[in-house]
Amino acid sequence: MSVLHPDLLTTEAEGAIPVRFVGPDDQMDPAVRGWAEANAFKGKSGQVLPVPDGPGGVAAVLVGAGERFDPMSARALSAKLPPGLYRLEAGPEDARRAALAFLLGAYVFDRYKARPERDRVRLVAPEGLDVEAALRIGAACALAREMIDTPAADMGPLQIETIAREIATASGATATVITGEALLEENYPAVHAVGRAAAPHRSPRVIELGWNLDRADLPLVALVGKGVVFDSGGLDIKAAAGMRNMKKDMGGAAHALALGRLVMQTGLPVRLVVLVAAVENAISADAFRPGDILNSRKGLTIEIGNTDAEGRLILADILTRAGEHSPNLTLDFATLTGAARVALGPELPPLYTDDEALAADLLEAARDVGDPLWRMPLWPGYRAALETEIADLRNDSAGWAQAGSVTAALFLQKFAPTTGTWAHMDIFAWNPRARPGWPEGGEAQALRACFEMLSRRFAAT
Repeated sequence: MSVLHPDLLTTEAEGAIPVRFVGPDDQMDPAVRGWAEANAFKGKSGQVLPVPDGPGGVAAVLVGAGERFDPMSARALSAKLPPGLYRLEAGPEDARRAALAFLLGAYVFDRYKARPERDRVRLVAPEGLDVEAALRIGAACALAREMIDTPAADMGPLQIETIAREIATASGATATVITGEALLEENYPAVHAVGRAAAPHRSPRVIELGWNLDRADLPLVALVGKGVVFDSGGLDIKAAAGMRNMKKDMGGAAHALALGRLVMQTGLPVRLVVLVAAVENAISADAFRPGDILNSRKGLTIEIGNTDAEGRLILADILTRAGEHSPNLTLDFATLTGAARVALGPELPPLYTDDEALAADLLEAARDVGDPLWRMPLWPGYRAALETEIADLRNDSAGWAQAGSVTAALFLQKFAPTTGTWAHMDIFAWNPRARPGWPEGGEAQALRACFEMLSRRFAAT
């Protein structure tokens, strides 16, 4: 499992090079201003300029803050600065947020590259920063990203189970795994149907972690994640371009496990259940078909209109299982629809909930930690698009509704726990373009926002 190098943040400041965030209209020492002008440094966001000290060293580094400084821009520092030790010159709150952003930007996925350990950019921890807490958050995001980045051949259902068991062992949680044909015996028919076409060593499974469950005095939080380790589309096979990055279709499971680990490491005063369905949507003679009618754990029957709408099927079973715990709060994460990207693009995940207070808390937390979410409507007028003549509902909404992300969320709502509140995040979990601090590949989305919301609602003792 991924961890961040603990020495990325240090309390030793000797020899640290100051990093100054400079906007277009900020005042600078005349000599520094002359150097900046000579190098066309205008304080634009993304600009970085080392200032020499004369003998060949670096006296300071200027970083463009743009018209309004965004601490998340510090994600780029690890990629743009030469190896060395640096300290941030910014207001206390901005410096603390920038330090966490630096940790997020320090993530590198080089598991498959043959190269020696490289020198790193290191940062002096700003005053007032809880270094251990920041490293835990950074490591949670790195874990999710590393799981998403790992090719499907090396991140199958068994590997997700192994990671979940390691998290449980480290945190004193229980781990229960139901695999293969046992899914039918234990009433997870939709999970079994989606994953049954995979090779036996990649058989489908439901993974459940439980923590603090003996503490009846504590509220119960359920985290639910879609874990499709590779999505061929099934018999409704995807085109090659659509299949290329489908190793990331287990991003919801990665988020649920990483967030669950973070909750347990922090010791939030809650009971916690983490539920993941890990399957491969493969193609074989035993694959489920368009036109099939599947049973679900809840007892609702589902007509299959498209085998490439499989994520909502496995979520239906594990959301139902979450409801059996009578949670106070349920959060689910899923790389569910391309329609969400059409609506909001890759960087802004939609949030769905019918609870106004939960929506307000999540959006406030998202703004405060720079982990954006955008609320979308559970529009009741589109529920009719899930109706079908021969089953309780269909997995592909009728074309007239068009709003595919909304109708997918409405589908999940039918299976969501009826106790407490529920929110669904339709994440992309991927950076489609490379830029400093945001390498192309796996991305943690909504994870920090959800953790911040949980931390505020359930303050650690």
